[in-house]
Amino acid sequence: MPALDPSRPVAALTADLVDIFSVSGSETALADAVEAALRPLAHLRVDRDGDAVVARTELGRERRVVIAGHLDTVPVNGNLPSRLETGEDGAVLWGRGTVDMKGGCAVLLKLAAELTDPSVDVTWVWYDNEEVAASLNGLGRVSREHPDWLTADFAILAEPTGAEIEGGCNGTLRAEIRTTGRRAHSARAWAGDNAIHKAAPILTLLAGHEAATVSVDGLDYREGLSAVGIGGGVAGNVVPDEAVVTVNYRFAPDKSGAEAEARIREPLRGVRRDDHRPGRRGAPRLGRSAGPRLRRCHRHGSETQVRLDGCRALRGPRHPGGQLRTGGPVPRACRRRARAGRADRAVRGRVAGVADGVSPAAPRTAPQGGGRDGGEPADGRSAAGRTTGGTALREAGAGWPGGSRCC
Repeated sequence: MPALDPSRPVAALTADLVDIFSVSGSETALADAVEAALRPLAHLRVDRDGDAVVARTELGRERRVVIAGHLDTVPVNGNLPSRLETGEDGAVLWGRGTVDMKGGCAVLLKLAAELTDPSVDVTWVWYDNEEVAASLNGLGRVSREHPDWLTADFAILAEPTGAEIEGGCNGTLRAEIRTTGRRAHSARAWAGDNAIHKAAPILTLLAGHEAATVSVDGLDYREGLSAVGIGGGVAGNVVPDEAVVTVNYRFAPDKSGAEAEARIREPLRGVRRDDHRPGRRGAPRLGRSAGPRLRRCHRHGSETQVRLDGCRALRGPRHPGGQLRTGGPVPRACRRRARAGRADRAVRGRVAGVADGVSPAAPRTAPQGGGRDGGEPADGRSAAGRTTGGTALREAGAGWPGGSRCC
């Protein structure tokens, strides 16, 4: 276990604390080190609850002061271990938690060890989980489980303030704003409704938000409304049906939690719902060109997969055996496409059968080494089947349901 020596200079002691990893939820090693440093001190009574350590003088003074600081930090970002750099402004200690707030914890630890006869009784507190949800906060837990440990006339939190006194702090609220849509293959994006795109006006609103400054009891509190996270997406070839924007609202103490929630909802009412749907203006419709490779054609009221290979095509309706016939008349829209396109361009819809280019009685040929990843079978033929009239079906999986290579 790393050892802490309160007799070291406060900057060196700060570096020692910083170098003990203590991201929220992982404070045990640091709490152990703090407790071990305090236990030998005869003028202190030391108690512990989880990863919160409380040390108290019991001198019978008329007044008691609580001085507290949190042990945890936000996630590390390549800033451990600590380092001391000297520049024009003197020596500067860099590292996760140097400011928020292991510098304060080091001051508390040194003072707790050296102030053996203070003018008031002092309760020193090092607690866990300050940087995360309030339900996990170690100081709140101690106040619920051991309220007598924190009984006092005055309290100071040793958060960094630039050596000035701050009379209070903002409250915090985190909200998830969820947008919904409809999934679709990205090759047919117009058939879906992109939930991530719908988050754009929310981000625009947040980016344009101007923070309010609220005066309470002569103190100015500057609020903040920020996007702190965004998530969504299913796969690299799927239009997403859900996205979540996480928002953090720092609000002045003139508001209750309910009032803060109402305040965050208010600007969102101005975000118009995205009414884009497939088939509306701007979205390709069934039967129109959907890009250089995809088209759907209709014949006899049933949807047919059409493969253009030069000027030959597989056409519907399906044979009762589940296979498509070859040759014969081609739907007019597909003839136009064949004249305009190059060889080996494809138009795909949905079929339940397999186009293998032989008589209806012939057995189907399953792809070997093909499927979604493409690939050719061992005999060198296309995974979609044999050749038809001297024209090969070259795209693996072209006639297999779910076997498209466009993903």
